[in-house]
Amino acid sequence: MNRAETTVPPARLRFRELLGKVGSGEHTSTGLSRQEACEAMDLMLSAQVSQAQLGAFLIAHRIRRPVPLELSGMLDSYRLHGPTLQTPGRRPLCFGVPYDGRSRTAPLLPLVALTLAAAGVPVVLHGGAPMPVKYGVTLEELFGLLGLRWNGLTLATVQERLDRHGLALTHQPDHFPLAQSLVTVREEIGKRPPVASLELLWTPHQGEHLLVSGFVHPPTEQRAWEALLAAGETDVLTVKGLEGSTDLPTTRAGITARVRHGQAERLLLHPREHGLGADEVAWEGPEHWRDQALAALTGRGPLAPALIWNLGAYLWFAGRLEALPEALDQARALLQARAGLALLEAMR
Repeated sequence: MNRAETTVPPARLRFRELLGKVGSGEHTSTGLSRQEACEAMDLMLSAQVSQAQLGAFLIAHRIRRPVPLELSGMLDSYRLHGPTLQTPGRRPLCFGVPYDGRSRTAPLLPLVALTLAAAGVPVVLHGGAPMPVKYGVTLEELFGLLGLRWNGLTLATVQERLDRHGLALTHQPDHFPLAQSLVTVREEIGKRPPVASLELLWTPHQGEHLLVSGFVHPPTEQRAWEALLAAGETDVLTVKGLEGSTDLPTTRAGITARVRHGQAERLLLHPREHGLGADEVAWEGPEHWRDQALAALTGRGPLAPALIWNLGAYLWFAGRLEALPEALDQARALLQARAGLALLEAMR
């Protein structure tokens, strides 16, 4: 050890070694083992590295692209340090969606989640405040427009809502401050780092569940399959949704895959075959969305066809009905009965 190294904290020296493995270039980079990736994520979350090291690691990993085993190791760290929720005896749907939100199309997931929970299918979500690089509208903001607040709550209150109503959303600034501490650097580097991929794979739920993860590019989907298999997830649904979300489109076939115990089955869902083909509804601002959302929860308005399509599909994926047409009929009945709206009123 030279004189300069004697003044550097051991954690930073170790992180420098890990950084060298991901930032050495195409021909000399060895990548990280699962254990090393977990260690690197631990050091970043615990603020034991310098801002220069943190930024260098995130941008180098983005350029190089994390391999599935590295994502599994980072997922190990998130599971260790992040919040946890449980649903004893119940099997929820757990959604992973981009934290930087939506900016072009009107989101559906809050409405799908409310109605699924009203139908007895628990839903676990996680999200944050507006996130770089897109700063789109977030799940927490959308629920807030409907009068249901998820920020500023204790984790115990979120668990109580899950127990009582079958719906939960952990909010990163409140419930995962270690991860929130990375946001400043994410903003400064101006690109989505591998942590953004991690957020699509992680869920705060512990126990048996169906994990639903959105993707945009096919290589991202393949990495997700391999990373989640290594991490012990036995039932995964990947969805090529609107803007990387889990919202199934109505203008084209919905490209999905169900991965159970490592075996992937490609599922293409065609809305026009079920009379639900329609133009995607544009995002036109918070108040406009609120009016559309409340109407859709009663089966009316421009968002209603897309809500029926998504709600029916997820009822089917959850195993509540054997055939998709039956699930779509059930979705229509739930909206006609205003089930999601009734749950919203009860929760707020």
